[in-house]
Amino acid sequence: MAIEYEPIRGYANDLAGSVYAEEKHLSIDIDMGNAEKIQDDDEQKKSIQLAFQISDPNIDNKGEESPLVPTSTSTNLPLHRQPPPQRLISLDVFRGLTIVLMILVDDVGGILPAINHSPWNGLTLADYVMPFFLFIVGVSLGLTYKKVSCRVTATRKAILRALKLLILGLFLQGGFFHGLKNLTYGIDIEQMRLMGILQRIAIAYLVAALCEIWLKGDDHATSQLALLRKYRLQWCAAFVLVVIYISLLYGLYVPSWQYQIPDSTSSSAPKILSVKCGVRGDTGPACNVVGMIDRNILGIQHLYRKPVFVRTKQCSINSPDYGPLPSDAPTWCQAPFEPEGLLSSVMAAVTCLVGLHYGHIIVHFKDHSDRIRLWLIPSSAFLVLGLVLDIFGMHINKALYTFSYMCITAGAAGFLFAGIYLLVDTYGYRRTTSVLEWMGKHALIIYILAACNIVPIIIHGFYWKQPQNNILSLIGIGR
Repeated sequence: MAIEYEPIRGYANDLAGSVYAEEKHLSIDIDMGNAEKIQDDDEQKKSIQLAFQISDPNIDNKGEESPLVPTSTSTNLPLHRQPPPQRLISLDVFRGLTIVLMILVDDVGGILPAINHSPWNGLTLADYVMPFFLFIVGVSLGLTYKKVSCRVTATRKAILRALKLLILGLFLQGGFFHGLKNLTYGIDIEQMRLMGILQRIAIAYLVAALCEIWLKGDDHATSQLALLRKYRLQWCAAFVLVVIYISLLYGLYVPSWQYQIPDSTSSSAPKILSVKCGVRGDTGPACNVVGMIDRNILGIQHLYRKPVFVRTKQCSINSPDYGPLPSDAPTWCQAPFEPEGLLSSVMAAVTCLVGLHYGHIIVHFKDHSDRIRLWLIPSSAFLVLGLVLDIFGMHINKALYTFSYMCITAGAAGFLFAGIYLLVDTYGYRRTTSVLEWMGKHALIIYILAACNIVPIIIHGFYWKQPQNNILSLIGIGR
């Protein structure tokens, strides 16, 4: 039975972008809060959450079909065939679940190294967080940019939003706020970390947004083949990004290099350590192309100083946990490395493009069964491809964001999203997921307060007589 759909006047709210099909505001990725509610066709009320509103008032959805809201429903349809509710609740729940996962691995990962980020090759629970966020951004973009009235204006606004996110990332993750074990406030600009989680999300968002604005056909897809044909240029863009990444990762020559560390036994000049490379195609911690590009473009002083490889067996006697260096530790163990680097962010953008395809399925297919089927097919393909690549030597590696890692995590995200959609939007089990839904709607604030240590840092500032005598120290945090 055919069901007619009418447009939503939606509002945006995301950690990974807005979840509404017809919204005129896009909250980018770690969002991220209610950006806007459209009252009527001519006027808008805007509420902007901290530093981060990804909005697009030029996305005109008037008169278009909504992928989410039916004009009428039929009680004769079985429950699993009924049209979805107005709001895509499953995306909020997915976002909230990812926030919970992020907080869990950040706080418990030090106690249970098995769920912390993999020291190098391999996959743990913590390694799913970033790809899930990027996947959600892509899904949201597919809903938000369903129709764009002016591509040039939309492009300009997308660039501005990405810049806002980059600036927010520098402020929150560049080192400006002191750590729990370091009471020094502020950051030396010469040593500021330039990349981070929000910066990577900004890059992936911008790439996916530009593809959605410029690289799609005008026809409405009514079959899986027509869907691929409509967005074939976007798949070509994803293929080009993958080829560029793999070609650089395995083709560029990595020469030997040096770095400096403070000499703990002397207050004189820092100690210079040399790392011997002179290879191509190496994907180990010392001589990979990802690190070389970041050292040469960003500068080694602007890279992350506590990389995951310090927990490898070569660098820690307590591996996979942190620990003292072994007596025969290689020289690269104390070197900086950027886990959200430039080349690895190229592949991260592909994850966002994969999520974009899942958003297209929501836009063009109204039946629950069709949506779930079309989600599960590519999800299964990605999982199988990732496992095969890992078996044949392209290791699953989060730090390098390898192609096999992208495939595995994108496939897992697709399966999880389909499962949540079936549970929440199809069968209506909202009460059991209400907390996750709430967290998904307020993801940006939760991220800033919890993941960026803002609350602990504020508490840390209150002490008795000596800075070390603070509440956190009393309960064993920050010692």
